[in-house]
Amino acid sequence: SHYVACMTAILSQVDDTHYRDYIQSFPTRQDLMDYLMETFIIFKDLVRKDVYPQDWTVMAMVQNRVFLRAITQFAETLCQSFLQGINFELQLWNNFFHLSVAFLTQRSLQLETFSPTKRAAILCRYGDMRGVLGATIRDMWNRLGQHKMAFIPDLVGPLLEVTLVPEPELQRLTLPLFYDMMLCEYNIRGNFFKFEDEIIKKLDSEVEGGRGDQQYKLLFQKTLLECNTQHPFLAGHCQQFVTLVTGLMERLLDYRAVMYDDNEAYRMRCTVNLLNFYKEIDRQEMYIRYLHKLRDLHLRYENYTEAAFTLLLHAKLLKWSDEPFSAQMQGFETLHTHRQVKESLYNKIIDYFDKGKMWEEALVLCKELAQQYENEIFDYEMVSAILQVQAKFYQNIMTVLRPSPDYFAVGYYGLGFPSFLRNKVFIHRGREYERREDFELQLLSQFPSAERMKSTAPPTEDIHSSPGQYIQCFTVQPVLVEPAHIRNQSVPDQILDFYKVNKVKCFTYSRPIRKGPKDPDNEFASMWIERTTYETAYKLPDILRWYEVISMDTVTLSPVEVAVETMQSTNEKIARVVRQHRGDARLPVSPMSMLLNGIVDAAVMGGFAKYEKAFFTEEYMRDHPEEKGRILQLQDLIAWQIPLLAEGIELHGQRVTEDLRPFHQRMEECFSQLRSKVEKQYGMRQLPGTGGGRPRSMMTLYKPLSPVS
Repeated sequence: SHYVACMTAILSQVDDTHYRDYIQSFPTRQDLMDYLMETFIIFKDLVRKDVYPQDWTVMAMVQNRVFLRAITQFAETLCQSFLQGINFELQLWNNFFHLSVAFLTQRSLQLETFSPTKRAAILCRYGDMRGVLGATIRDMWNRLGQHKMAFIPDLVGPLLEVTLVPEPELQRLTLPLFYDMMLCEYNIRGNFFKFEDEIIKKLDSEVEGGRGDQQYKLLFQKTLLECNTQHPFLAGHCQQFVTLVTGLMERLLDYRAVMYDDNEAYRMRCTVNLLNFYKEIDRQEMYIRYLHKLRDLHLRYENYTEAAFTLLLHAKLLKWSDEPFSAQMQGFETLHTHRQVKESLYNKIIDYFDKGKMWEEALVLCKELAQQYENEIFDYEMVSAILQVQAKFYQNIMTVLRPSPDYFAVGYYGLGFPSFLRNKVFIHRGREYERREDFELQLLSQFPSAERMKSTAPPTEDIHSSPGQYIQCFTVQPVLVEPAHIRNQSVPDQILDFYKVNKVKCFTYSRPIRKGPKDPDNEFASMWIERTTYETAYKLPDILRWYEVISMDTVTLSPVEVAVETMQSTNEKIARVVRQHRGDARLPVSPMSMLLNGIVDAAVMGGFAKYEKAFFTEEYMRDHPEEKGRILQLQDLIAWQIPLLAEGIELHGQRVTEDLRPFHQRMEECFSQLRSKVEKQYGMRQLPGTGGGRPRSMMTLYKPLSPVS
């Protein structure tokens, strides 16, 4: 700092005449260029480093005033000696612009960060030097003429740094230079793609680093559109560019606002907004960058399945070829071809799917890798290794317990929520063993000002337009869509169970409602169901644990339809329990005991006797002729329940312990009475032989009438 202080003191004594005489004293043009080059580099290093302690404001401002005077003198020298024709020196001009950027963006000149008193004192004594140098940069750029293209796109990033300095006069002077750059490139190339690419890349890093705000976005838009009026032939292209940049800034500012937020939904939603934006405008490098940011977020919250799906989007962009991989990405420094990078990504994705117990998804990638190892690169050792991994995954599917996640519908109502949540409904995928109460508690902790809605009925318009925050949360049931390869096939339960809660995008919620007078002795006669089906934009699970609902459809089920569904569900449950116990003798018998006894012993649950009392009377059939087909279907389901119960009770007798033998005998007596009654009223049904094969998941053991339409 002593040497810098001495140099500053000497330069402070130099006036314009001294500068002019000194510059003219160089014997050759090369000597002058070397001097200017070294001076620019030294000045840039000094303004970027804190030569003095931070509280030595006076010394810093004196140095800046001296340097500013020297820079403006040297700017004139550049124009006189190093601009015209063959005398143009690109590197020297480049160093000048980078010195100017370093000077304008140094910490000691950011007066907005000082206290009002300190800022006023600096302005009174030294003025705001940024406006002076901003005018110099503008004038120097305009004097470049035909040489402007030599600085596009390299100067775009440094100029963006200058325009992001929140000083109105500096921004007024420098923002129009962006339009001039666009115009210059368009006149030569017929487009300004290089300028556009560079500003998008640099804007991303600058805003993420804390620069820029809504005011800058509006000023950028206003300035470029005003410049656009002078060149009608560029109007359409400029309008598209401004729309692109302002849209990007909105998403970047949203992302920056939640970068360090504990709200998982906010951070991931803003990250997905950005990566989707980059995908739409075909900026693959930036798209991949945010895919990996999203992957890292998922790993932080142990969302391994979602991390795998996120990384899979990157893998799909690569080819199974030896084409060179040129992107510079952390973690891929030693990989040089598309094949190597894709294989590395696949191995990571398989590991994530394994941790998330999504072995079906991992198997798809394993098979693709096996095909490459066997038929493309002929590495049989790797074929052996990947086949062993596949075998392990198949074994896991059949033997490892996988708790089915619950799905929750969450409505964010009220104007107090951000726009991407406001008055929208989302379907959330719960974690293993996560109860709705726990999920709701965590949700409310992220929105401490929100009020929990106690009703699951659709909210009123008053709630929608309220300035507050209201959260509605309830459990929904995923709708199974069987994949083509198992449709109408008999497959083990372990295989079908996966598709019941995965690869789903439709969900239902059933809300009981009552119509007509309530019968205190039989509530089934007036029990209607209002069923709402929610469809999400994408299937779950995916790169997010939740997706917005894009459509809702509500239907009302009559009491008979409700009874038919209940009987179908009960019969399926009986068949499922029997299959499970036939397939694994180690299972505890108590769940089967409770299920069977609750059905055959009318004193426990009432059985289906209340259906008979409610719907099978002449009066009901006369008053509801439209229900005749469903009543016949209900009777058919009751008849088919008998052989299912018979098989279950027979198996129960084989597995029950001696101390529960009296309980089993009591159950057999109840079933004998029930069987006699049902077969007399609804006829006898007989299950086909199962042939002693493996347990099956589909209800092929009985064939009731067609399901409820």
